[in-house]
Amino acid sequence: MGTPSEDVSQQMRALPSVDGVAQRVGRGQRSTDVIREVLDGLRESIRNGCPPDPMPDEEMIVAEVLSRMSQDGQRSYRRCVNGTGIFLHTGLGRAPLASAAAEAVQKIADGFCEVEVSAASGDRNNREEAVLDDLRDLTGAESATVVNNNAAAVLLALHALAGGREVLVSRGELVEIGGGFRIPDIMSLSGANLVEVGTTNRTYVRDFDRAVNSETALMLSVHTSNYRVVGFQHSPDRGDLVALASEREIPLLEDIGSGLLSSVVPDLLAAEPNARDAIEAGVDLVCFSGDKLLGGPQAGILVGREDLIRRCREDAFFRPSRPDRLCLAALGATLRLHIEDPQAVPVLFALNQPSAQRLDRARHLVRLFRGRFPEATFEAVETHGEVGSGSAPTKEVRSASVEITWPGLDADALASQLRKNSPSVYGRVWRSKFQLDVFAFLPGDDERVEEALSALDQEG
Repeated sequence: MGTPSEDVSQQMRALPSVDGVAQRVGRGQRSTDVIREVLDGLRESIRNGCPPDPMPDEEMIVAEVLSRMSQDGQRSYRRCVNGTGIFLHTGLGRAPLASAAAEAVQKIADGFCEVEVSAASGDRNNREEAVLDDLRDLTGAESATVVNNNAAAVLLALHALAGGREVLVSRGELVEIGGGFRIPDIMSLSGANLVEVGTTNRTYVRDFDRAVNSETALMLSVHTSNYRVVGFQHSPDRGDLVALASEREIPLLEDIGSGLLSSVVPDLLAAEPNARDAIEAGVDLVCFSGDKLLGGPQAGILVGREDLIRRCREDAFFRPSRPDRLCLAALGATLRLHIEDPQAVPVLFALNQPSAQRLDRARHLVRLFRGRFPEATFEAVETHGEVGSGSAPTKEVRSASVEITWPGLDADALASQLRKNSPSVYGRVWRSKFQLDVFAFLPGDDERVEEALSALDQEG
């Protein structure tokens, strides 16, 4: 029998080297990190006097490394269940695509497709050509173009129409959007010069009028999508801004944010600006997101006067901000649904669903889960959800949740475990209770949650 220190030394020496395992699993920074992680864990166990029994040989260590690397790969952009109560959840990808949009992507994803070529002539054309007619029909605009997100649309328009000159913006609309990206920052990147008019809470058309001079190239109106100023406040009427822009012969750009197109929306969205309304009111150029209330892929859409759109397309910033074929395919299919069947767009379907149906779904899940997992506690509770991503920020959606108490896990631990399991399920912790809000549940999510709970049950 050797001494404890001799046993530890012998066990340490028996472990394979990092290089030896790397020869089996492949070299690379990630594989090296995982190998070191596994070996360091074994060394720590040996030093603490509790080595695994039996001690893993090189074959077992290689298998563990490969298993962890495989799990890491599965964590990348995994399908998950959104039980947070926030439908347009930026962390979970915002708007889920309609089936027709997903099918449009799938049809071209593994092959070639007509992106910038005309089948009739064989000549090159604009890559967004296939979606332009529908954008014009839906908004009433003369022309349109598409870039990769709405921040890029604002940046492109500012650079193309006002680079080196002045842009007038109300102080109350100098918003900060997600990720700390601010309108003044976009303005600076574009090369345009910001001119603030009015005050934080009260701005009038006369403030814009007084600020106009020979260097003024553009007037910018920004929808304050992620907050509201209430009380002693005033914002210029859109019609008055349009009249001033026309009188002064200065284009008016309006960023409406969430991309509301359809009229099939509940009272919840009554205060959200609509692209068609803006164009019909005489706004020269309107920009908005594709992956919020429009319900499509991430995109930035510009609609408006043909001459202004042409200047944007001819600008140097257009090429680095244009979308790819998969985005355009999904966008095209989504726009077609807005014309033919808006209720097939998941976000519009969810927002038009009566709250009583959400409560019925939560109660159905409670009955299902109680029979399947008798050791846990399930309750259906009425809750409030949010549209998300800055849409209708002051409005709550009447919803319902399944409140879960799981043996051996507090609410935070249960939330963490369900996020990490497969399928991945995201819920929320409210007043020390774990809840799965059904507001953003999609077809098949009931079964995904049951599968995730089954995996949790097996682990327990």
